[in-house]
Amino acid sequence: MAKLKLGPIVDEKPVKAAVELPASLHRDLTAYAEALARETGQPVTDPMKLIVPMLERFITSDRGFAKARRASR
Repeated sequence: MAKLKLGPIVDEKPVKAAVELPASLHRDLTAYAEALARETGQPVTDPMKLIVPMLERFITSDRGFAKARRASR
């Protein structure tokens, strides 16, 4: 099986944000949650909890963003 980019989901104090997702993206999040649960052995009860770690992973792996952030400091 392929190694997923996300690991176990950390439960932190959230900041509220309302987001509308296309149905196809919600289906993909649900499928990812199922794959992650199989890989980690921890159930993901709410696929929406994947959004934050996915965004964090995306931002930390975006070299262009990191370069722009360093340049603005």
